[in-house]
Amino acid sequence: MAIISPFRALRPQPALASRIASPPYDVLNSAEARLLAGNNPYSFLHITKAEIDLPEETDAHSEKVYLKAADNLFIFRDQKILLSDERPFYYIYELTMNGKSQTGLVCVSSVEDYEKNIIKKHELTRPEKEQDRIQHMRIVGAQTGNVFMAYKSNQRITDLVSAWKISHQPVYDFLAEDGIAHKVWVIDEADTIQRISTIFKNEIPFTYIADGHHRAASAAKVKQALGDHASPEADFFLTTLFPSDELQIMDYNRVVKDLNGLEPATFLESLKKNFKVEKTDTAFSPNRLHTFGMFLDGSWYRLEAKEKTYREDPIGILDVTILQENILAPLLGIGDPRIDDRIDFVGGMRGLGELEKRVLSGNMKVAFSLFPVSMNQLFDIADSGEIMPPKSTWFEPKLRDGLLTHLIR
Repeated sequence: MAIISPFRALRPQPALASRIASPPYDVLNSAEARLLAGNNPYSFLHITKAEIDLPEETDAHSEKVYLKAADNLFIFRDQKILLSDERPFYYIYELTMNGKSQTGLVCVSSVEDYEKNIIKKHELTRPEKEQDRIQHMRIVGAQTGNVFMAYKSNQRITDLVSAWKISHQPVYDFLAEDGIAHKVWVIDEADTIQRISTIFKNEIPFTYIADGHHRAASAAKVKQALGDHASPEADFFLTTLFPSDELQIMDYNRVVKDLNGLEPATFLESLKKNFKVEKTDTAFSPNRLHTFGMFLDGSWYRLEAKEKTYREDPIGILDVTILQENILAPLLGIGDPRIDDRIDFVGGMRGLGELEKRVLSGNMKVAFSLFPVSMNQLFDIADSGEIMPPKSTWFEPKLRDGLLTHLIR
């Protein structure tokens, strides 16, 4: 069963919350972070991407960057920009995008659960990305990035969280520059805290990482590296748990630089072996499994996979697998999309217009739109111990960094 715990969050003064809150460190490059932080001395990017406070030529993964992050966190605490709660609490984090809200429980989850696979994974991690977060956590002494997680919906948890939201005022309530609304409540009543912990321990067998595999893996390795010197806080890592019925995975689309030496007409003809191919008058966004949109030479096509193209297992049934095994690898020569620089990935938030733009610019030759993976598919794969193909899921909206930080020393 899942072990979660309340914690003493390091968090902003309410008046500064909207200026401190920043996008996750891994959705921005250094140049974008410099621009976004701009003249805002309170942006949490000064801690999560501290290279913005050093000369532009600075290696973002050098030790001086992590030391600068630690210095900046010290300043934020010393100047009481960020304050620690006196006791361990749970927190509620509500995100609203385009009129749709989702509400998560912010807590710390057990590293031991991660290691025992009570916390389920569905992605592989890359050593260089792990090492970046390991260094950041170790030197800064904090988990600044929140792991976005899911659990199979439990009505008792939903009722407790809903009741708290109705009967209490949020400590933070603001609209970010991207139009997403953020609200945070503090659950500071001992009885409610205990009831939440007990329900998870007795009724929720597993939790699932939705977004943040590298942050979770890094937290576990930091705890191992610290060994006997580790603070008890290092036995846990920062997570926000959402009920599955409030989450929706967005499409994660593909663009490819060339047709692997094929002419467009030849490529189209080759597709007909495993797909029904139909030209469409408008941009095509798939509305069901095993259909794909394709933008090629200024035109959109609808592709429907023939039954022989997929397997009836948790991985084989995925549209990302069908695309990889029937088009990307055999026709376009992309064997490993994780390392091949001829392919790029476009999150659904950017829309089909971004796919057209990338192809019409001449930088890419063909684009594919996919039907999103479902939460049930994610659960099935994680439960089976399988790993999803890379770039299979895109979750939006994103949790903001800086609103709730977990100190590990």
